[in-house]
Amino acid sequence: MSKGKGNKITVGFIKLQIPAGKATPSPPVGPALGQKGLNIMEFCKAFNDKTKTFEPGMPVRVSIEAFSDRTFGFELKGSPVSYLIRKAIGLEKGSTAPGRTMVGSITQEQVRKVAEQKMAQGLSARSIEAAMKIVEGSARSMGLRIVRDRS
Repeated sequence: MSKGKGNKITVGFIKLQIPAGKATPSPPVGPALGQKGLNIMEFCKAFNDKTKTFEPGMPVRVSIEAFSDRTFGFELKGSPVSYLIRKAIGLEKGSTAPGRTMVGSITQEQVRKVAEQKMAQGLSARSIEAAMKIVEGSARSMGLRIVRDRS
């Protein structure tokens, strides 16, 4: 246990990925919050309210801090890189055998746009070039070819 916000004592953290505006008491939200004794409906209402401006159904990573008095605080962490890549190139899903089976390609311009989105969400990269390398690695692991600009 550690000190949380103010004089509250933190009893744990819960990390989930939930579609924007679609938090419900069913799994994975209900069981995860229930284990810590948190008010599930209160979280669902707060999460859905905070994500109502997001694209409906977009996966959002959330970190929930549970306190000893059964209250909570949460922070939205943005969407996974893989989701942003799939959305950028219109891909349904990645390769089942990355490295052997390629399912598409992504341009440097698309990589840069995804990297800029992730940096705005708090990606731990020192520069846009470093963020682009992270995105390129994710793209390769999804079975995508990186198309270099010809200039």
